Amino acid sequence: MDKILAYVPFMLEGTLVTVEIFVLTLLLSLPLGLPVALGANSRVWPLKALCKVYVWIFRGTPLILQLFFFYFFFPMVLNVQISGFVAVILTFVLNYAAYFAEIYRGGINSIDRGQYEAAFALGIPKHLTTKDIILPQTMKAILPPVVNEAITLVKDTALASTIGTVVDLMKATNSAVNRLTNMIPFFIAAVFYLIMTAVLTLAAGRMERYFSRYDAKGE
Repeated sequence: MDKILAYVPFMLEGTLVTVEIFVLTLLLSLPLGLPVALGANSRVWPLKALCKVYVWIFRGTPLILQLFFFYFFFPMVLNVQISGFVAVILTFVLNYAAYFAEIYRGGINSIDRGQYEAAFALGIPKHLTTKDIILPQTMKAILPPVVNEAITLVKDTALASTIGTVVDLMKATNSAVNRLTNMIPFFIAAVFYLIMTAVLTLAAGRMERYFSRYDAKGE
């Protein structure tokens, strides 16, 4: 048991890398998904086509394939060396931005057309209608699917272990299991992942209650 416990600090270091991947992906992909969603709804055909093709490619191909593509693309095609961690962040951000774009687009399209017409009748410019009327309502509507994607992201970070230089929780766990020839590190890793998803679920519950009180007060 002492040998197993000796690997826990190593696994905790891997957990910090996993949290870094999660936080950076969320912070960068959430704002990136919005302009992609607006572009996909645009009446400008080239912009609409470009955004739709982007979403189609990143939602239609496996994340692990995208990881390998970006990890090998820069040194082999562009002759530019990037770290495994940068390749992971780039891939995850582009992948999740595509998913968030579809969530945003679904939320925007769910808003009643009458609100657009009322704003137009009042002479409110289209960009202000989107910013001040449509997007605030969209944010509340998309909260549950965004949280679901965030929980999926926690689990998807394990794919970073396929990139040799990235020592995340999954890579650290595999290393511990291989050296100890013992399955217990897998159970410890499962606890770490469950803790992370539990924290997200609790945070989402608080946000939903906040929005419910916000609506109840009519503010």
